[in-house]
Amino acid sequence: MSHTVSPVGFVRSCFKEKFAIPRQPQLAPAARGVLELVPPFDKGEAVAGLEQVSHVWLLFLFHQALEDKPRLKVRPPRLGGNTSLGVFATRATHRPNGIGQSVVRLDKVEPGRLWLSGIDLLDGTPVLDIKPYVPYADSVLASNAIAAEAPQPIPLSWDDQALQQAHVHGQRLGEPLFELIEQCLAQDPRPAYQVPEPERRYGVRFWDVQVRWHYPQPGQIHVLEVVPA
Repeated sequence: MSHTVSPVGFVRSCFKEKFAIPRQPQLAPAARGVLELVPPFDKGEAVAGLEQVSHVWLLFLFHQALEDKPRLKVRPPRLGGNTSLGVFATRATHRPNGIGQSVVRLDKVEPGRLWLSGIDLLDGTPVLDIKPYVPYADSVLASNAIAAEAPQPIPLSWDDQALQQAHVHGQRLGEPLFELIEQCLAQDPRPAYQVPEPERRYGVRFWDVQVRWHYPQPGQIHVLEVVPA
């Protein structure tokens, strides 16, 4: 018996492309967005009481990673991208039904809109359901030998001009842009198996600006510029 699902809303996110999105939620608290609900869930009745909740679970679709043929094994970035594990042992974006889940901070509730932070969702992500985080039930003493601890952040340095650009654009956007760049790039978004050459330039779009950087030496990022996308 088949069953179809429809999104309850779509995320308007600081992340405009998949590259440099943190691989787990909460790693970049400055990553913010708005979940815009669609009818009939855009009424105040649908979110009544949610203002008493600090965090929510979002069930969503990896809408840019949907595949017709399911994968049984994947290569998680956490293991360097060269080691295969069963798909159910990972949180890879290549899911059997394209479904993801994240715990995110709920900053503000409005009829038809939820203001979120600590997100790891691409702009335009369809959200299938919203559930309140319940600490006594959802927070458990657990173990995971594959990913026992959060990855160690790598150090960042800035060109003086890039630092000034980040603050100017952050003020214009009304967003913590400097913190967002620092928190996301410190996760080292490049593929782990890739050895970056100092002359190679990397770039990603946050909000409406393009951030460019390079690796002057392995394990260190230097931000070069923050310019309109």
